[in-house]
Amino acid sequence: MKITFTRNGKNFCADLGRPIDLSMVLHEGLDHVNCFWAPPVEYSPVVAGSFIGSTAQGGPVNFFNVRFNPHGNGTHTECVGHIARERYVLHECLREHHFLSKLVSLYPRPTDNGDRVIFRDQLEEVFAPNEAEALILRTLPNDELKKRRNYSGTNPPYLHHEAAQYLVDCGVQHLLLDLPSVDREEDGGALQAHHAFWQYPHAVRRQCTITELIFVPDGVKDGFYLLNIQTASFDLDASPSKPVLFVLEETIEVKM
Repeated sequence: MKITFTRNGKNFCADLGRPIDLSMVLHEGLDHVNCFWAPPVEYSPVVAGSFIGSTAQGGPVNFFNVRFNPHGNGTHTECVGHIARERYVLHECLREHHFLSKLVSLYPRPTDNGDRVIFRDQLEEVFAPNEAEALILRTLPNDELKKRRNYSGTNPPYLHHEAAQYLVDCGVQHLLLDLPSVDREEDGGALQAHHAFWQYPHAVRRQCTITELIFVPDGVKDGFYLLNIQTASFDLDASPSKPVLFVLEETIEVKM
């Protein structure tokens, strides 16, 4: 199935039969991506009297409790409520779900203090103002270990706050990346990139989101895609999410 949609004066054709899932499966246990010292994902059957919610253990159905942390256990999408003193919840902020997106791949640049950072000038080389509503950032090198790495205490790469501001200036409303956070793991609570992207607290961009801990397979080429961000309706600042890309087959100028 193919659909057409219009952005920036152009018609795009997307093939819905070729989805590219950027989410990580929430596997139980320690052999799964983890960050910020979050406890691992746990699945356990409900037990009530003689009833057990596990067919493997003799129950009539599978009926499991789930314990996880949206920010620490896998792919998740967050809104400004993640840093705001006021209450913002994702399901009220993210009201649209399909966006023209651009995928770019960059090596974080090492700094004198040992950090690895994506800087503004790097983004300026691969992304121009008003190119897309969403930017998807794949950091290099890229490997399958990202799906099960424990990032806690490792000072992973992050986004410089001036780079986040550049994305705001370019009109990016949705940022997706394969890192635990846009900010440094330990920064004294400054969270400068989060604040810059959401323009909090003075000009809050409440409709904008950040999606962290995605995984982009090597076979997916840099370029433009239709992005669908799928989330659950938790009454929280964040939700586990399933961002999906669809290949754009052609671009046609719209005659005005």
